[in-house]
Amino acid sequence: MYRFNHEAFQKIIQHVSDGVQVVNLWGQLIFCNRQSAILDDINIEESLGRHITELYPSLDDTNSTILRVLETGEPILNLDQKYTTYLGNEIHTVNSTIPLFDERGKLMAVAEISRNITEVKKLSEQVVDLQKVVLGATDHFVADKPLFNFEDIITRDPATLETLSKAMKAAQNDASILITGDTGTGKELLVQAIHNSSPRRDHPFIPQNCAALPESLLEGILFGTLKGGFTGSTNRPGIFEIAGGGTLFLDEINSMPIALQTKILRVIQDGRFRRIGDTRTREANVRIVAAINKDPQEAIEAGELRRDLYYRLNTITLNLNPLRERQGDVALLSGYFIKKFNAKYYRNVQGISPEALKVLEDFSWPGNVRELEHVIEGIMSLTEAARIELSDLPRQLVNAPWRQKHCHQLNLRAHVEELEKSLIKEAMRLAAGNISKAAQMLDIPRQTLQYKLRKLNADN
Repeated sequence: MYRFNHEAFQKIIQHVSDGVQVVNLWGQLIFCNRQSAILDDINIEESLGRHITELYPSLDDTNSTILRVLETGEPILNLDQKYTTYLGNEIHTVNSTIPLFDERGKLMAVAEISRNITEVKKLSEQVVDLQKVVLGATDHFVADKPLFNFEDIITRDPATLETLSKAMKAAQNDASILITGDTGTGKELLVQAIHNSSPRRDHPFIPQNCAALPESLLEGILFGTLKGGFTGSTNRPGIFEIAGGGTLFLDEINSMPIALQTKILRVIQDGRFRRIGDTRTREANVRIVAAINKDPQEAIEAGELRRDLYYRLNTITLNLNPLRERQGDVALLSGYFIKKFNAKYYRNVQGISPEALKVLEDFSWPGNVRELEHVIEGIMSLTEAARIELSDLPRQLVNAPWRQKHCHQLNLRAHVEELEKSLIKEAMRLAAGNISKAAQMLDIPRQTLQYKLRKLNADN
């Protein structure tokens, strides 16, 4: 006859439709299934070991069925209960609370099974009010977007920590900033942290991806329009006005049409702009931060970025290295994302096996931090285990022939980067530190060499 073990029992309990909790003799939560965590808005990882009155502030010895059963040892079945979660949400349930005894008849714990009837209560008591809400519904509400702070940027990589140090200093002035880094390295997160630490923190933060819209639409979004300025136009402010007093983040600036780059340059130089179709000049009181996901000099030489705009934006340059070059950050970020998705998906995953972590650390992560986050989220949305194992990783990641960062026969990019670094170092040595002479030896513009030297110094 098959005997259920503890692990099999827990898997069954995780999939029942009702919430199940178990509390020890001291009133501390020792087990909580996903349905209970979802119902009560609690984080399983952070809640285990805490007293139930700490998790449910509205409960005490007089109204908690669990505490009453702990005191009496008698079950309470199908009792309607109303309480408030620690987030302030009011919950209605029908509970059955059962004492658990050992083979000698000694009380060991109390289990409670909860069926959520909150929505049924609301529907039965507030039909008229709900109808009014539906009839009067509006779609004009826009929620504020929270901003990240520097402490939200997770890293132990020395080069990235140096970039953060520079960014903290840059946050205190109004100079334009150019941020370089591959897609997914966290450029917008860094810009939000800069804004939130700056004197402009109480004013708007407006991000705009310059690659997302065609030129005709992007110009109107940036500068605004005047009614009658062109067919169908209305009086509408642009983001230079909306961001007044705050920060305007122009992402992928090299994707902006050259004609628009000229107008952006004029705004930076003069601090003024006009709506489309308007003759009135308006003040632009914004700090401009731009980002680019490739070498700016390469973008200039390819005709994607105006050289004079680059010089205006390049007052302060901050570089974010790709994840594959950030020492120790794969393990650190994986732990952070596990904690994040434990809360989101009501899991209790404690970590990653050494074998699985080795695969993650060896992968080249072309999508950088964003890709790692998506991989961890995908795993966490499915797993029921206590930790992430090798078998939980996506097959394409485990089997990818380019997975190994040190796979010399395939990692062409790494080879090119190492060769470039060695040539630059040798040229600088032969030129005795003279950048102009070294640039001539390497047959590249002096500005390109300066950019590469800054990146090389940041990496070291």
